[in-house]
Amino acid sequence: MARTEQVLVLEPPNELKFKGPFTDVVTTNLKLSNPSDKNVCFKVKTTAPRRYCVRPNSGIIDAGTSINVSVMLQPFDYDPNEKSKHKFMVQSIFAPADCQDMEAVWKEAKADELMDSKLRCVFELPSENEKTHELEINKVTSTSLKTEASMMSKSTSSSLDDSDMRKVMDDCRILKTEVQRLREENRQLKEDDGLRMRRMPQMGNPTPSSNAMMKEEGPAARMIAMVVLFFILGTIIGKLVL
Repeated sequence: MARTEQVLVLEPPNELKFKGPFTDVVTTNLKLSNPSDKNVCFKVKTTAPRRYCVRPNSGIIDAGTSINVSVMLQPFDYDPNEKSKHKFMVQSIFAPADCQDMEAVWKEAKADELMDSKLRCVFELPSENEKTHELEINKVTSTSLKTEASMMSKSTSSSLDDSDMRKVMDDCRILKTEVQRLREENRQLKEDDGLRMRRMPQMGNPTPSSNAMMKEEGPAARMIAMVVLFFILGTIIGKLVL
């Protein structure tokens, strides 16, 4: 009994071409279109199931729609003298009204209801011109990526420099405030010393210990201010050098 003519339209119709090199997965696409007014069930079979990965390998194509099937050839050692004997078959059947169990649909299908199309596999290596073109494309892509990475690096470096400068400016403002505070404290200490001197009885002389304390208070405050100043300046210079 003659089989029903395939209702699906296949693109490509007769062969699947895989272009090497075959050291990595090579993918080709198969478009299945359903021009009818009915939903169609389909499944894709191959004579070498271990060599290919098909996604999706089965399903339903609604009326008036299409689907793209990705056929992925796994890496292998290519021999140009060996002719490919791999083949694919697209099998289809009109979907029943109640299509819940796809496995049961295919199992119960009658022979005259099944439709199929066969495709052979063709392996091709790129020509010298194509290789040169691909190398040029790879070079342009690589150069573009390096340029983009360089620009991003410069942008990041500039951003970091701006951040460091802002931090240095903040440290300078803190330094000025600290110096101003120490100057105010030093001035206040001098005023307090003068006030104590005026309050002392003119008849009595201050003890040596009190004289030493009054003489050391001014230099001690100045020494603290100088230490803080040198520490902050050292920190700022260190950041600028790094």
